[in-house]
Amino acid sequence: MANRIAPLKRLSGAQADASRPGELVWLSASAGTGKTHVLTARVLRLLLSQPGLQPSSILCLTFTKAGAAEMADRLNARLAHWVRLKDQDLAKELFALGEDNGPVEIARARTLFARVLDAPGGGVRIQTIHAFCQTLLAGFPAEAELIPGFRPLEGREEAALGRRVLADLLVEAEAGGDLGLIDRLRVLSRRLGEDGAEAFLRACARKPEAMAALGPGIAAKLRRAFDVPAGDVEALIAERCGDGLFDVDCLRAIAIANSGWGTATGLKHADAAAAWLAAGSAARAGGLAGILSIVHTGKGEFRKFGDKLLAIEPRYAALAERLAEACTALISLRQRAELVRILAAGLAAGQAYARAYAEAKRAAGVVDFDDLIRSAERLLAEPSMGDWIRYKLDQTIDHILVDEAQDTNAAQWSIVRSLSEEFFAGEGARDGAARTIFAVGDFKQAIFGFQGTSPINFAAAQLSFSRAAAAVDRPFHALSLDKSFR
Repeated sequence: MANRIAPLKRLSGAQADASRPGELVWLSASAGTGKTHVLTARVLRLLLSQPGLQPSSILCLTFTKAGAAEMADRLNARLAHWVRLKDQDLAKELFALGEDNGPVEIARARTLFARVLDAPGGGVRIQTIHAFCQTLLAGFPAEAELIPGFRPLEGREEAALGRRVLADLLVEAEAGGDLGLIDRLRVLSRRLGEDGAEAFLRACARKPEAMAALGPGIAAKLRRAFDVPAGDVEALIAERCGDGLFDVDCLRAIAIANSGWGTATGLKHADAAAAWLAAGSAARAGGLAGILSIVHTGKGEFRKFGDKLLAIEPRYAALAERLAEACTALISLRQRAELVRILAAGLAAGQAYARAYAEAKRAAGVVDFDDLIRSAERLLAEPSMGDWIRYKLDQTIDHILVDEAQDTNAAQWSIVRSLSEEFFAGEGARDGAARTIFAVGDFKQAIFGFQGTSPINFAAAQLSFSRAAAAVDRPFHALSLDKSFR
């Protein structure tokens, strides 16, 4: 087995700086630049540099199970490898890490494997953030408003439950004569397609507090937000197309100018204007786009007009602007009203689905990954219970390492901040050793946007922690790895 593990590569430059165990580090690392090597090296250096450090006080949080497994495998394999290495070879490994490699350090390195295995709490904690939250919440289910003994849903089971909830919702709506819900779901499906509608409903279910906060009367709230008057909008538009409210004098002047211009385009525009003026209000409302096209191109830009048209009507440019303004105001009102209709239908359906999905999870005693994050964040933020829980956690965590940080969303960063608050109180040290946070991520690999992740969160968290460090005069290092070794 020893032969299958390659010697450690020498850390240099930003890699060496990022792995320094006592520093606060924010690392941006592209694919192939050795970020996992740096992360593993930092854990090794923490264990080597602080003889009294409990391995379980190192918390490594990652986003995926694969990332956690890779990290754990690398660390355990390296420590087991060190037990069997010759002194001179182990000295080279320590030198590659940037650590002292004398007899005392070599002897200490050989003990790390057993020390990690025998450590209370299971050694270095390498977990997905969801697994960490699950462990936390399992100790306080009542306080977190969860069913004792809850279990997390896996991907396929979650998808199956989501489809079953939607099917049951439709059956109940049909049986109870809830035509409103059926119509809303129909509107959503027409707009987004079947798969898109299901994805939208799942997104609503992931934000139950936001859905509940919308309350009743969603359509009325949206109308106010989008400045859409109550009542029949099409009837209102038709009314505003009448001679008394629409700028018909402007349109007549444009029609006369185009007729006098005499070109095929001019005559076509003159005929269109005349037909619109001769029509009733409802027909006029339906033909707004047609008369707007007299002065606008299909791209929404003003048409070019030559000197001859200006010679016939010197005010033509100003008239064109007046007509465009009159038409676009009414067309925009129609578009906003349609948007309100679709949004109101979708959000109302989303509310119903979110409630049904939450009830189904509670009945089954299960939670999804979003519940784990949301409940942990809320529990840690509670003024009384949260203070006590944070205190208890603070006694067991000295170093936090966040891998795949580009896929950590705002709520997850809130949890990390709760766990590390005391790192930035006073000197942020315990027993003379500085407590640290390390984060590594790659903007270009942010792939979980559907769960609210964004590189913006990575940058915002960096700013937050750098300010916290500055407040207690601790150095904070923003580093980057850009040299690929692939």
